[in-house]
Amino acid sequence: MTDSATLTADAVSVGYNGQTILERLSLNITRGGVTALVGPNGSGKSTLLKAMARLVPLQAGAVYLDGKAITREPTRVVARELAILPQGPVAPAGLTVAELVEQGRYPHAGALRMLRRQDHAAIREALELTDTLRFADRPLERLSGGERQRAWIALALAQATPILLLDEPTTFLDIGHQLEVLELVRRLNRERGLTVVLVLHDLNQAARYSDRMVALHQGQIVADGPPMAVLTASLLEQIFGVQASIVTDPVTGTPVCLPYAFLATPQPQDSVVGRQPGV
Repeated sequence: MTDSATLTADAVSVGYNGQTILERLSLNITRGGVTALVGPNGSGKSTLLKAMARLVPLQAGAVYLDGKAITREPTRVVARELAILPQGPVAPAGLTVAELVEQGRYPHAGALRMLRRQDHAAIREALELTDTLRFADRPLERLSGGERQRAWIALALAQATPILLLDEPTTFLDIGHQLEVLELVRRLNRERGLTVVLVLHDLNQAARYSDRMVALHQGQIVADGPPMAVLTASLLEQIFGVQASIVTDPVTGTPVCLPYAFLATPQPQDSVVGRQPGV
């Protein structure tokens, strides 16, 4: 753990049904940055995010939130510091968008969970930021997949925490709304100092909108650093099994991968370069 770390996984191991997903993995998330977790399906990205939000039990190791073991902190305290949007969230039938987003304010609510003026202001702001205010009174089941995803993002934003964890936040969104969501996340990071950790499958979007990319493979961190150092042809070949050219985006200066061949069998994990465990 470092002095600048706000969220730390320390030698974390997690498994399901007798299968190990993460094994003694360590990761420090520093304040005020945007970190993208990338890797093949089954590499442990979502599991790591859930472990850091204490949504899955640890077999070994610990997660620290501002230097304190997160498992020992009251739920209300954690909910004021950290919000997570998992994959495929579900809500009770008939719940409206406004009612859903309102849930994000209960960690801050007063006695008897009564919402105050500042809570209603935060709810409205979250709805406006995600362009969901216009259907705030509509039940979630009557929304399109993209509209529903934006409503869940609004819930996370209404929680107004300094740390935001997002698991595939652009799922179900068309390209326009994908960019809108990622631009919003980046703006909140820059203007409000929001610390963001997000899982993304789109490597080019991860490179464009993050300060740091962490690549996982078979439950281990195999590369960790700025996008230019992580998104390389050798990494793509070794953990995704594809050959690709890496070019520089003329607008953003970030790396862009252009895959052109599938190799079928990625190289063994030991050959992956650029690994910086625990950075």
